[in-house]
Amino acid sequence: MKRLLASILLAGSVLASAPAARADAAGEARAARVMDALSGNAAMLRTFLQAMPKGGDLHNHLGGTPSAEDWLGWAGKAGFCAGADLALVPPPCAEADKITRLASDRPFDYAKLVDHLGTRGWQHGIGADDVSGHTQFFISFDRFGPAARGQMAQAMMVALRTTAGDHGLYLELMHNPEVMMASILAAPDVPLGEAGLAARYAQEVKALAPVIARARAELDRDEATVRKGLACGTAAADPACGVALHYLASGFRALPPAQVFRSLILSFALADADPRYVGINLVQPEDWPVALRDYDLHMAMVRFLAAKYPRVHRTLHAGELAFGQVPPAAMKNHMRKAIAAGAERIGHGSGIAYEDNAPATLRKMAADHIAVEVNLTSNDVILDVKGGAHPINLYRRFGVPVTLSTDDQGILRTDLTNEYERAVREQGLTYADLKKVARDSLEFGFMPGTGLWRDRRAGEPVAACAAGFAAPACRALQAGSEKARLEAELEARFDRFEAGMDDWNPAPSPPSEAAPGTNE
Repeated sequence: MKRLLASILLAGSVLASAPAARADAAGEARAARVMDALSGNAAMLRTFLQAMPKGGDLHNHLGGTPSAEDWLGWAGKAGFCAGADLALVPPPCAEADKITRLASDRPFDYAKLVDHLGTRGWQHGIGADDVSGHTQFFISFDRFGPAARGQMAQAMMVALRTTAGDHGLYLELMHNPEVMMASILAAPDVPLGEAGLAARYAQEVKALAPVIARARAELDRDEATVRKGLACGTAAADPACGVALHYLASGFRALPPAQVFRSLILSFALADADPRYVGINLVQPEDWPVALRDYDLHMAMVRFLAAKYPRVHRTLHAGELAFGQVPPAAMKNHMRKAIAAGAERIGHGSGIAYEDNAPATLRKMAADHIAVEVNLTSNDVILDVKGGAHPINLYRRFGVPVTLSTDDQGILRTDLTNEYERAVREQGLTYADLKKVARDSLEFGFMPGTGLWRDRRAGEPVAACAAGFAAPACRALQAGSEKARLEAELEARFDRFEAGMDDWNPAPSPPSEAAPGTNE
């Protein structure tokens, strides 16, 4: 009898939700037709995609989010100058060379400085014969580094405002408080192999608590500055206040082994202690000599620490490689090894087609719900992987969850809308594909709680939400889950967006009357 009653109730829920499902499908179909009609015009497509709800940006380095102009603005306020070699020079320095004077009096020199601090000029051919996109990109961090200290709160505001402008809901920022970097670089450069990890950890853990406490206090101060700067909680609150924000702490793969291990220990410990941090990553160029040499050791470090801190989520840069950039042997197994080390998401993954037994890795990613964070502009500029050479559609063919992200949007002169536009124009994604990408960017985010989708299949609600997202059981789910609340908000935004498709079909302008004295 209980089973029969449950079946009747479930059937009633399904029937009740059927009209809503049909309405959702009709709205999605209208939006798809509009996007198809606009896709031949880049400006119109951009306008449409700018307004489209986008979920989250899961692969976003805070240090690479501000533009060169942002860094120069902050450096100018701090009295910095530009040297003859375009290096940023702290005060005191000559008045004529101050960045504020360059911006107002020498705009062409200022433009050279902007190109020097990012990839703007390189993407338009300036210096492209002399330096690779890879080098221009990574050297930018060193060039604006002198002006970056103490500016992380300002950078956070840029990140939040950019996400809000892209109609995004959620942001996972890769960000280490400055106090962590000082501790990492202070680690002794002593030999360290896999067999010595346990003993080294036993030494390192003794000094963790004060560093973690200072890191959390630093983030407290930065977030207070952000809230004040955006007027959050007031009637004049910036729309950026509505973006949900979490952080990923990062280890550094190009340092000596003992420093890499300390960076990962601090990252895991911070993410375990502070709920604002939802996971860890491993950054710096995967193709640099030390990163290649010690790759297996780094994966062993991640496995070791994942066992020590099982609550901490893990996303790893892996397969950020291009054929010809490194020897073919270096592309054979990085992604497979990252997954074996416990990666729950993979960042970039642009080299998957060159891995040994790539189909098996792809099938495992699909079966285990391991999403790939795709960065189209980044892969184009840094690796020259684009168009048909990019594996985004290979991932989709195997059923691997795909998200779109910006990587370092300021240096790369991109935003999330541009990544969606590239996915349409260069990779052939449809409106329905983009909607799944947006949904998956929340479903595979590391924010707390369970989501709305059954078996993580976007668009198929869990039993509690089968009768609709406003049903009492679904409301209860949302009340206890940040992820479910964000996903429900995304669905509401899609409903509003898709209901407004008439706005994208303006009435044609009436024919103009011929001017007096003409033959028309």
